[in-house]
Amino acid sequence: MQSVTGEEIARTVLAVLVLIALITLVLRAAGVPHGWASALAVLRGMLQLAALSVILTGVITDARLVALGLVVMFVAAVLTSTHRLGDLRAHVPLVLAGMGAGILATVVVVFATGAIELSARYALAIGGIIIGSAMSTATLAGRRLLQAADDRWEEIEGWLGLGATPRQATAPIARHAVHEALIPSTDQTRTTGLVTMPGSFVGAIFGGISPLEAGRFQIVVLAGIMATAAITSTVVAFGLAPRLCRGDSPRHREAA
Repeated sequence: MQSVTGEEIARTVLAVLVLIALITLVLRAAGVPHGWASALAVLRGMLQLAALSVILTGVITDARLVALGLVVMFVAAVLTSTHRLGDLRAHVPLVLAGMGAGILATVVVVFATGAIELSARYALAIGGIIIGSAMSTATLAGRRLLQAADDRWEEIEGWLGLGATPRQATAPIARHAVHEALIPSTDQTRTTGLVTMPGSFVGAIFGGISPLEAGRFQIVVLAGIMATAAITSTVVAFGLAPRLCRGDSPRHREAA
C-alpha cells in the first residue's frame, strides 16, 4: 500500500484551503444567503475524511467495526435529511423507512447475486455510496414535495373539496417530487463515461484494478444508486404527501 508523504498532505491542505477561499469569495460577491455554508461543508468534510482515513487503516478488515461504521453513517444520514425537511421528530420515522428500504433492497440484490464479493471492504465501499445517495434523494424528494404543495395548494384543496382522500389529492405532487428527486442520479448515470468519470471508477483504476473490472464495479454501483433513489424518493414523497392535508402545508406552517 502506497504511503502518503508529509509534503503531499501539505499540498492537499493548501489546495483545499484555496478552493474554500474561492467558494466563499464567489458566493459572498453574489450575495448568496449563507455564503459560508458551502465552504464550511468542505472544511468539515476534509476533517471528517482525515479522521475516517486514520480509523479505516485499522478496521477495514473487521466486519463488526465496519458494520458499526455503516450504522453510524446511516443514522447521521437520516438525521441530516430529516433536518432539511423541517419537523425532525415528525419526519424521522418516514425518512428512516424510506432510506432503509432503498438501501436494504439494493444491498441484498448486489451481494445476493454475487455481483460484488460480500466482504467487509466491499460492504463499506458499497454501503457508504448507497447511504449517501439515499440521503440526497430523500432530501430532494421531501423538499420538492413541500415546494410543489406550496405552489399547487389550491389544486389540492379543490380535490379535497370534491371528496378525494388526502392520498388521492396529493398523488400528482408526490409523483412530481419523485421525478425531480431522480434527475441528478439519472443524469449522472446516463452521462457516465461520456461526461463524467465517477470517483469510485477512477479510484479503482488508481488502486491497480483493471479498467474492465473497475467498469464492472461502477455499473453495479450506478444501478444500485438508481434503485436506492427510486425506492427512497417514492416512500418519502408518497408517505409525506398525505400529511400535508393535515395542516402541514408550507402556507399553513407560515400562518401558524
